[in-house]
Amino acid sequence: MAQFDVHRNLGGRSATVPFLVDVQVHGWMAPFALIFMAGGLALFWALAGWLARRVVRGTGWRFAAATALALVLAGVVRGTVFTGFPWALPGHVLIATPALQLAQWGGAIGLSLLVIGLAVSLPLALSRPWPGLAIWAVSLLLPGVVGVALTPPVADTTGRPVVRLVQPNVPQDEKWDPALARAHFDRLLRLSAQAGAPDLVVWPETAVPAWLEDVPHLLPVMAEAAVAAPLVFGVNRGDGPRIFNAMVLLSPGGEIAEIYDKHHLVPFGEYTPLGDLLSGIGIRGLAQREGYGFSAGPGARLIDLPGIGATLPLICYEGIFPRDIAAAPARPELMLMITNDAWFGTVSGPYQHLAQARLRSVEQGVPMVRVANTGISAVIDPAGRLSGEMALGTSGVRDVALPPRSEPTLYSRLGDTPLILLLCAALALLAPRSRANPSDIGVDGPPGGV
Repeated sequence: MAQFDVHRNLGGRSATVPFLVDVQVHGWMAPFALIFMAGGLALFWALAGWLARRVVRGTGWRFAAATALALVLAGVVRGTVFTGFPWALPGHVLIATPALQLAQWGGAIGLSLLVIGLAVSLPLALSRPWPGLAIWAVSLLLPGVVGVALTPPVADTTGRPVVRLVQPNVPQDEKWDPALARAHFDRLLRLSAQAGAPDLVVWPETAVPAWLEDVPHLLPVMAEAAVAAPLVFGVNRGDGPRIFNAMVLLSPGGEIAEIYDKHHLVPFGEYTPLGDLLSGIGIRGLAQREGYGFSAGPGARLIDLPGIGATLPLICYEGIFPRDIAAAPARPELMLMITNDAWFGTVSGPYQHLAQARLRSVEQGVPMVRVANTGISAVIDPAGRLSGEMALGTSGVRDVALPPRSEPTLYSRLGDTPLILLLCAALALLAPRSRANPSDIGVDGPPGGV
């Protein structure tokens, strides 16, 4: 067996560690991150409240409508500014319900509009139990009914390509330990080489704990373990002074066929804004030890997987951004996400990340292969259903036949822009009518009250 040595590789370029894995280095950042994240995200809700009050001075249904529209638009802004953070949007609560299928029409923004609209209209419904509350109850149930009607039957996967999902379950505090690297790598080889004849084998993000340019002698070993199938794996790579978080397609002959570099990086995780300045006072990103951190790849693109076709590669964080999916040069046959969710721990983070992957599949009508280091790995069909899933914190392998993609959805054709424009127009229409109509001034406060 070829020698596996990561000592040099771990010395100076990068490591992927959460705040509390390496407490001595990053632990002090944890309370600041919690406070600033919560406080920063709260500002978007405050902005929505301010905007709603500026548009509608009184109370009543117009103010409720303005509040709903402003809150949804605040989520759009949150998902865009400072590279965006569209995590845990209000509409995401519907992912576990049949109403998820409405994302075929309106995406995450449409789901958020539905959730917030129902929430802000409830007080109005309670003020007039009949017929207001009855109408509200029907409105609450209707999205689920429509979602059931929109849900396609489970597709026949007979004769479809089979993908082998490999979940090694390497704890984050062990991932970059040179003393354990050999054992972790052997685990990947052993899982990959199980009996069967998959058409593709997939390892998770940074599965190989070394730099790509330092392990050419291991590529034939990896190809052999993939039982004559192409192998996709995550690894860090360098290109002069720049480093990248990469996905590599390895041919059955052990040759590198494709390299995709992650382009949507995590601020303060994979790189530090103003890194040269902040590193001087000891502030560095979680996945870097010095300098600027990772460099961004050129952008979304498709790779050709033998027997599968045009595939959109996604590395971890990229899967939460609908615009990164829409940026693909053409509609893919498959979305392929590799991720290392170990830094999320075993609480809600990995489940939330998986839920957003399900939403992306429904929005686009395209299946997704999702392979995570510690879980949850699965194949997701165009209706958001899971198959071959491996639970969080387990090691294993699954061979899963790929479901076909569906017909293009309305959302995949139009994206978010038309709905955002409609929301803005509706909000603008509320302003002149509310100010011109004295009947809209509520009894619980004068115009201009907060």
